Amino acid sequence: MTIPSPPSDLSRRDVLALGGQLALAAALPLALAGGAEAAASSSSTSSTPPLPGAPMSYVTTKDGTQIFYKDWGSGKPVVFSHGWPLSSDAWEDQMLFLGQNGFRVIAHDRRGHGRSSQSWNGNDMDTYADDLAAVLDKLDIKDAMLVGHSTGGGEVTRYVGRHGVKRVSKVVLVGAVPPTMMKSAAYPNGLPKDVFDGIRAGVQKDRSQFYKDLTTPFFGANRPNAQVSQGMRDSFWLQGMQGSLKSQFDCIKQFSETDFTEDLKKITVPTLIIHGDDDQIVPIGNSAELSVKLAPKATLKVYKGGSHGLAATSKDQLNADLLAFAKS
Repeated sequence: MTIPSPPSDLSRRDVLALGGQLALAAALPLALAGGAEAAASSSSTSSTPPLPGAPMSYVTTKDGTQIFYKDWGSGKPVVFSHGWPLSSDAWEDQMLFLGQNGFRVIAHDRRGHGRSSQSWNGNDMDTYADDLAAVLDKLDIKDAMLVGHSTGGGEVTRYVGRHGVKRVSKVVLVGAVPPTMMKSAAYPNGLPKDVFDGIRAGVQKDRSQFYKDLTTPFFGANRPNAQVSQGMRDSFWLQGMQGSLKSQFDCIKQFSETDFTEDLKKITVPTLIIHGDDDQIVPIGNSAELSVKLAPKATLKVYKGGSHGLAATSKDQLNADLLAFAKS
């Protein structure tokens, strides 16, 4: 097999993606978005068109940011929002499974993550929610089940808070950050700000190594009898390194300090909250056990011994639960 030489104007993100794919050839999905970054509507936003011969799907937001999305299969739609610092590839097992079971599955890369534009501005929860709305509006999605993991759970929750449930029939929050992560007057048992300052420091000092180290608590690899493959770790690292350092740095404040209390109260459709009781990233007592009391039609399902990375470490159980809830 002859591999063509990449264009000379590939961005750093594209080189990382290409190198990662060559190293993990048969194990990881194609994740290239090439071309030179060009200014869109302002100097604060860059657009990254796909490489020639590798067409991809994008929606352009009001500020000119290009949001990459996948749209597989046919049937009733299930729409996924991923966690930090990952991309829509984090949901590939669930998308394949539900697609094979008669559902249309859609997932996007958050701005500054994966194959979406690396915008300097707009890295805030309101804009994330509006970007999700732009994808749903472009595809004219109706009667959707929204599924959000971790930061993506916050994105889904804020989407409902800002845009309502006119396009939504059900919501699933998996290891999600709502109602809020950081300690505050309203949530005195939250995590101290020092925890998130440490994440910022680690990302800014050596993002690559920080992401490699983060895979241990993320997947629960430090627990007895943990079955966490090197492939899981490599996929996490690859997805993280495809994103923008600036966007991922900004996102830390968003997933840690945003208060979703009022948004949760507006989720008036059936809601399934799934959380591992051994989640080392988003402790269940500060999140799911509080959210289930705020969302009007919520049910909590606890995965005993479950990690934060349930889409990988508990994928068979999660797949089955998503399918059952989608069919209910």
